[in-house]
Amino acid sequence: MKTSRLTLYQAGSSLIHDLDPRAKVVLTLLLIISNVLIPDGAFLALGSVWALLLLANQSAGIPPAYLLTRSAIVLPFTLAAFTTVFSSQGEVVFTLPWSDITATDQGLVRFGTIVFRSWISVQAAVLLTATTEFPDLIHALRHLKVPGVLVAIISFMYRYLFVLLEEVRRLITARTARSARGDHGTPGISPRDNLRISGSMVGQLFLRSVERSERIFQAMLSRGYRGHLLTLNPHHLETRDWLTLLGTSAFLGLIQLLAH
Repeated sequence: MKTSRLTLYQAGSSLIHDLDPRAKVVLTLLLIISNVLIPDGAFLALGSVWALLLLANQSAGIPPAYLLTRSAIVLPFTLAAFTTVFSSQGEVVFTLPWSDITATDQGLVRFGTIVFRSWISVQAAVLLTATTEFPDLIHALRHLKVPGVLVAIISFMYRYLFVLLEEVRRLITARTARSARGDHGTPGISPRDNLRISGSMVGQLFLRSVERSERIFQAMLSRGYRGHLLTLNPHHLETRDWLTLLGTSAFLGLIQLLAH
């Protein structure tokens, strides 16, 4: 299976990699919550948090381009907040042609803050997954008392997403091998038939997934599965973990005091 595109973990031996996964999860949540609490227009505070994140990324030995490109996926979704440019109170900056819709300075500031805040938060999540192996991440969530059902769903979704993708690849290969070709190699079926065949493939994938999930679950029960996955990596919060937690928390708290 080709899983490299889905696997975000970047192997390394840095301080960030060696931190306890529970500490990294808590730090990521604290950074995201801190971003949410920073008021609109406090770009200096957001920039300070971003600088801390880039410093951690550099310490982990991960190329900055990896962090920036992976986190860019959130930018199209932030366009949903573009209406704040026209719905916020403030001084008029410009008016849309052939309409009475006006953009305000406060609206532009709010929209820019939302985009920057979201981008930084996703970068924190990307850094977490890039420096923490998935089994360790699941182990950390379980020890942080995240509901067991939710942890199990996340675990199985990640583990068997690769299996589903391989199943889709086989279905597409089988379809291609059985599809007639017209002149110059063009498909010999109409768009309507193509849509019908695609719907049939989705149905087959669903049925195969249900059947396989039943077989896997029964096999796991017969091997002693009791609702959680075990790991061979012992996790202990050491002095460096506590110091990192306290130092980062103090920095984020200082940012909040200065931003307000």
